[in-house]
Amino acid sequence: MLDLVENSIVAKHREFFQRFELNKEFASLYSSVEKELLKEIFETAHHEINKLCRRMNERLPTGEFGAHYWADESRDLLVIIEIMFDLYNNLKGTKYAFEIKEYYMSLFYECRDFLSKSGGSKLPPNHEKIILYYVDPLFSMVDEVRVSTPESEFNAELKLIGRGSYAQVFKYTDKFYGKEYVLKRAQKDLETKELARFRKEYDIMKRLSSPYIIEVYRYRDETNEYIMECMDETLRKYISRNNDSLSWMRRKGIARQILCGFIYAQSKDLLHRDISPNNILVKEYDDNTVVVKISDFGLVKTPDSSLTSYNTEIKGVFNDPALVRDGFANYDKYHETYALTLIVYFIMTGKTNVKNNNNKSIAEFLDKGMNPVRTERYASAEEVLEAVKMLSESY
Repeated sequence: MLDLVENSIVAKHREFFQRFELNKEFASLYSSVEKELLKEIFETAHHEINKLCRRMNERLPTGEFGAHYWADESRDLLVIIEIMFDLYNNLKGTKYAFEIKEYYMSLFYECRDFLSKSGGSKLPPNHEKIILYYVDPLFSMVDEVRVSTPESEFNAELKLIGRGSYAQVFKYTDKFYGKEYVLKRAQKDLETKELARFRKEYDIMKRLSSPYIIEVYRYRDETNEYIMECMDETLRKYISRNNDSLSWMRRKGIARQILCGFIYAQSKDLLHRDISPNNILVKEYDDNTVVVKISDFGLVKTPDSSLTSYNTEIKGVFNDPALVRDGFANYDKYHETYALTLIVYFIMTGKTNVKNNNNKSIAEFLDKGMNPVRTERYASAEEVLEAVKMLSESY
């Protein structure tokens, strides 16, 4: 019996590569796609779309009279859009179902209306330049998770919201509770040591109980994934989106919550080691209450840490540059307060470049928190919090 789903993938793969050559520029973005034919289509389509949209950007933005887009490029982009739409519709509801990035889904619909297969295309008036994606995939598999409730079990569709070197992060809706949750799933190619670190992250967070640390609920050994509470966005996105309207007191309140979370973690002899605005999450309620929580304990240092190598790669602009010399295994409370100082600075100003500061109160705070002599810095998150209380908006 003919397998219509498999046949559709093979047919579209043949159609696609009769026109385009395989390209692996974006292979790393699609490494988790198990179906090899789909993976090849995704990575090559991503390359071709970027190339064709770069060419279109040479004619954008358009004025009130539009502009001309070349014939060959018009035909190629239209073919890709039609193939991807065919695949998208044919694979819906199957184990190969995938999503197209929302921005590009809208762009594809728009392009399909004005692209022509002959003679080139007339770009519409007042069209902005196209955003090109280099670090995020244009296509993501629609995963599912099996959810158990007191009364039933059901499959919930997963939406990819983040991807790192160790794990993918998805969001889904629990139909029983009518509530959104997050699922963090380890990459399938992790080494034993990396997988142990992933499991350790869950075990540590499960033991913690603080209103300022993300709550985790359940670990599945068979799939190496765990479920945790869902927040709205990262601290980086929240501050960037609201920087022009946040009051001084609101900023201090956000910093206080974060520091209270780190005070609690340090009371349990834990050092986070991966402090950044992307690893702190925010939830805003209808009454304008803002709750902030710490996440991502994958690099946490415990008194009995045995998973850190001396030459572990040090990432992020918020980490002490001296760690390159000191070694990540020697990370201590003074390295932690260095990063916390920069987090507070980002919250209070919306900036990461400390050279752009004109507030004397903040300058004094930075001088101590980033002192080249480590032992002259704040010795704990509690000391950082006391210093934040003294920050003045007008000083």
